[in-house]
Amino acid sequence: MEVNLLDLVGVTQYLLSQIAKHPDFLKLEYYPDLTIGDAQTALSYIRDELENEQQLSAASKETN
Repeated sequence: MEVNLLDLVGVTQYLLSQIAKHPDFLKLEYYPDLTIGDAQTALSYIRDELENEQQLSAASKETN
């Protein structure tokens, strides 16, 4: 069974937020060029695109 991509994005956003505030992660004092915040932003863009696509698809079905 294939999992809905929008659901995967949501779960991943949640997991990233948990990683970002986890005490073990904070202890690492890890400061790479690309951060968890960057990953969260990328996922937000993906989510927005998926939601827009769903809205367009629903609107197209309503006009047919």
